[in-house]
Amino acid sequence: MALSDPLLAAEPARDRSGVAPATRALVDLGAVARNLGRLRARLQPTTRVVGVVKAGGYGHGLVPVARRLEAAGVDGLGVAGVEEAAALRAVGVEMPILVLSPGYETAAAAVVELGLEVVVSDPAELAPLEAAARRAGRPVGIHLKVDTGMGRLGLEPAALEAALSRLRHAAHLRLAGVMSHLACADEDAAFTGQQIDAFAALRPRVAAAGFEAIPFHLANTAGMVRFPGAHFDMVRPGLGLYGYGGADLEPALTLITRVVRLRQLGAGATVGYGRTFRCRRPTRMGVARIGYGDGLPRALSNRGAFLVAGRRCPILGRVNMDLTCIDLTDAPDAGVGSEAVVIGSQGGERITAEEVAAQAQTIAYEVLCGIGPRVARVYRG
Repeated sequence: MALSDPLLAAEPARDRSGVAPATRALVDLGAVARNLGRLRARLQPTTRVVGVVKAGGYGHGLVPVARRLEAAGVDGLGVAGVEEAAALRAVGVEMPILVLSPGYETAAAAVVELGLEVVVSDPAELAPLEAAARRAGRPVGIHLKVDTGMGRLGLEPAALEAALSRLRHAAHLRLAGVMSHLACADEDAAFTGQQIDAFAALRPRVAAAGFEAIPFHLANTAGMVRFPGAHFDMVRPGLGLYGYGGADLEPALTLITRVVRLRQLGAGATVGYGRTFRCRRPTRMGVARIGYGDGLPRALSNRGAFLVAGRRCPILGRVNMDLTCIDLTDAPDAGVGSEAVVIGSQGGERITAEEVAAQAQTIAYEVLCGIGPRVARVYRG
């Protein structure tokens, strides 16, 4: 059978025992680079792009994705914490890295040593950074975060001038950016417009405080795609790099496993823990080597499907830690050893992370980030 996704022809990764894993995530790094290009095409030529690679590159692999984005000309990388930045510096990534989440204060010396920039959403975060920078004799770049409606992190807009004054009198702190975060750019256009206006109103205040030509950045993927007015001087795409959030983007990850056993069940037979599925007909059941221990949402129990032999094969019963049962009755060409596509394409059919997320009543971010460490990643491009 010809497979529509050429990644499925990739050589399986092997562990130290030489055994090819039954379950693997095939990552097309070329697709990541192409998605960067398509997102950049929406911007003015001078707008910079910080590619967000936190959470292991949204489950795709921190180092391979970061290296590919660096080669593709991204202007900087965004990570959640210093530990992710340190992993990138350790393999020779030299480009600007922005630490997006708080909690780095105890690693202030590492922030300076690694040459990182950090998001500051509370003035109390400045003191340890300033002390570490003074000891090292070099400044650290600060991106002030102002809350325009997300309601999670950020200075109150009224506190902006005080924070700017603090930075102006700190010899070892450098204002490298002013930022905010969109709360619902993929859901609420009216509120997003209010956030864009509130953020734009900060620019003259920053200039009046003596800071000229400071990059302003607000937009995530949804902001980039839906709201050109949110682009400002810099953008921070995450999910879009991996192929979701825009019609012209291509998913970069295919998640596949194998059928490891076949069973013939009679009408009325039950399947799995809790006996939550009862066969309404004689059923040819396959057992696939993937479960919630690999990141397959348990919420897919008795819903959703895998692609096997070019057919959609429904999940039967509860998703287990290591195994999931599927109905192969209508896929007569399937057998032990057949590849089962969990996310990706096969035989003209396609299952996206967004579809899986909808069935599991969650979001594509969680589905992709949740793919576990025991799932081997295989790269091309």
